[in-house]
Amino acid sequence: MYSKNGQSQELARYLPEQRRARRPRRGRKPRSLAFPEACRIQHRPEAVNSRAGFGHWEADLMIFRKELGPTNVATMVERRSRYTVLFRNNDRRSRPLMARLIEVLSPLPQHARQSLTFDRGLEFVSWRELEAGMGAKAWFCDPQAPWQKGSVENMNRRVRRYLPSDTVLLALADRDMRSISDRLNATPRKCLGFRTPAEAFRDGLLEEGRPMR
Repeated sequence: MYSKNGQSQELARYLPEQRRARRPRRGRKPRSLAFPEACRIQHRPEAVNSRAGFGHWEADLMIFRKELGPTNVATMVERRSRYTVLFRNNDRRSRPLMARLIEVLSPLPQHARQSLTFDRGLEFVSWRELEAGMGAKAWFCDPQAPWQKGSVENMNRRVRRYLPSDTVLLALADRDMRSISDRLNATPRKCLGFRTPAEAFRDGLLEEGRPMR
């Protein structure tokens, strides 16, 4: 009916609403507007890519079974130290998530919260609030390329040992999230010369902050 053949026979007149073509109920903004070219991961400074700089994070949401509600867990990993922060997030709307990220990271000195790298999920479209709220830059992976933020993707797999997909998150308190984070941050890592992420993060905090270039 919507094919060229159907249109040529004017079959649309037999429809209850006599509509000649399907129309979307609402248009969706191109994601290129939400995640502009200037913020692509290809433009991220080499100090961030090489992990030489401190205070550059990767962030993601861990999603749980749909029937358990919209509650999820936000995961943040500092790229150089592999220091991990977890917190429960009660919905997937972008503005509340960004507000919570700002709340969690703002107590850190400026050089410890210079940037965050995200994928292109709609929960991150309010990223501009990060710069306004705490002076942090946002970077974005290419479409369908979450592996480009491999630190947080790998950490999500570690966290799943403690929080499988059928976890009832509303039954967990904030102290439970901190307990899991503390355990992860107290585990020595070969990539850190067998220091723990907590030790590496403390060393980073003692450095003199330098603005990202």
